[in-house]
Amino acid sequence: MIEYGTKIEAGVTPSKAGAVVEGVPVYNSVPDALNEHRADASILFVPAFAAREAALEAINAGIRLLVIITERIPVRDTMEVIATAEKMGSIVIGPNTPGIITPGECKIGMMPPKVFTRGLVGVISRSGTLTYEVAAQLSNKGFGQSTCIGIGGDPCIGLDFVEALEMFREDKDTKAIVLVGEIGGNSEERAAHYIKETSYPKPVVAYVAGRSAPMGKRMGHAGAIILGKAGTAGNKIQEFEMAGVGVAKRPSEISEMLGQLI
Repeated sequence: MIEYGTKIEAGVTPSKAGAVVEGVPVYNSVPDALNEHRADASILFVPAFAAREAALEAINAGIRLLVIITERIPVRDTMEVIATAEKMGSIVIGPNTPGIITPGECKIGMMPPKVFTRGLVGVISRSGTLTYEVAAQLSNKGFGQSTCIGIGGDPCIGLDFVEALEMFREDKDTKAIVLVGEIGGNSEERAAHYIKETSYPKPVVAYVAGRSAPMGKRMGHAGAIILGKAGTAGNKIQEFEMAGVGVAKRPSEISEMLGQLI
């Protein structure tokens, strides 16, 4: 992140106050760090058992954007973090996210920067590696990205497809959006309903991973499990198509579909 140009003001690790890592001073707590530095966001690389406490500490200290990398945080812990964030006016990206990047400006996360280029396409993805794959495919075809957000693959997450779509609706630097979904949950279906019901003004292309996933089998992410009809790739694709959203069968088709829309 530092190499990319993101300004990392401070690190926080209990009992490590006074250390300096890559030129960044370390503090015992978020309030201690904020007494010495100004920060707008926090990224959490914290084990699952400690993530709740770390996230709540950041929110209660006044941090208004949290990027939570940690995977498989207990759902009850995540629910408490999200509820507290909503009460305090904070945004949570994740858990189980690779982060967020505005190419050429800033990245908060662990994405490989070389696949991202500056442009007009917003990307919202549940999968980290597919975020990189889609960005690489777009960049190779001349479609740069405005901002790419990994919303996370856990069953319970903060910022979701609908909220991210609302943000991109107002973003003058974004002319089209790519949604990268996967099996499990109903976030893609809700996104499709939102697009249809609001007559979403910007073109959207979707890709849904997991077409061949067997029912009842968790695939990769904790949230990627099919129970009954809900959560299947087929159901998600059908909902997108009913909303007028083109659905690519493979990532390599996304650029071609975008080219027909913008």
